[in-house]
Amino acid sequence: MSYLQEKYINPLTDFGFKKLFGTEPNKILLMDFLNQILPEKHQIQELSYSKNEHVGQQELDRKAIFDVYCVGQSGERFIVEVQKAKQNYFKDRSIYYASFPIQEQAKRGNWDDKLEPVYTVGILDFIFDDHKLDAELIHVVALKKSAQRSFSDKLKFIYIELPKFKKTEAELETQFDKWLYVFRHLSQLQKRPTKFQEKIFEKLFEAAEIAKFSKNELVAYEESLKYYRDMKNVVDTSKEEGWLEGQKAGCEQRNYEIARVLKAKGMPIQEISEITGLTAQEIEHL
Repeated sequence: MSYLQEKYINPLTDFGFKKLFGTEPNKILLMDFLNQILPEKHQIQELSYSKNEHVGQQELDRKAIFDVYCVGQSGERFIVEVQKAKQNYFKDRSIYYASFPIQEQAKRGNWDDKLEPVYTVGILDFIFDDHKLDAELIHVVALKKSAQRSFSDKLKFIYIELPKFKKTEAELETQFDKWLYVFRHLSQLQKRPTKFQEKIFEKLFEAAEIAKFSKNELVAYEESLKYYRDMKNVVDTSKEEGWLEGQKAGCEQRNYEIARVLKAKGMPIQEISEITGLTAQEIEHL
């Protein structure tokens, strides 16, 4: 298998992320990662996975399919998404997705209007345009009143911009540092680094070892890795050719070019639409 040269899985691929963080045997990995970014009162001791597909109430609502969707022991909802490339309406999509865990709480009998907290965690393989000059790599968005006073703590968005994380292994200090290092460098490693001796990372590296995959897992991972690399190549090429720096007409042309390449590679039209902002009809006519 030509794509599988590394020892460890790439956690930013769809298959890799769900293998490490979206399965019952490995849920301790997800809990440890989330606890690095959650407030003290919402630290997770246990969680359960929910179905990661929701369908809107209206026929025109498109499906919301989450990478990982889980519920904490106290009822908190967590949507955890890996985003590999910029999308025109990524923030809008985050809000749309967050509406489903809110709506589902109203389906209980004799609902008293009390909501459990909903968190959307985005692990981003890009930097927001409006944050390029901001050194902070983690952004917490909450409901605020005037003067930055909290309106409600029931809905929060946490975005992590991975490209801003530049620390070397020697510079790692916190558990959060180590998790970010894993997301950025796991597939490039040949052994578990000396700073990763905790039991949680022993389990991570064991689960990530490609040589232990079944034949079906190898096939699924290779497809996921190819998709990830194709996506990255398309985005990198668009940057190199200056499409992303153009005016409105140039941006539109860039979206059409990316859509044309992704369609030729067999990507579903819905996903191309989310990435480029083009309508399904526009994509079908390419």
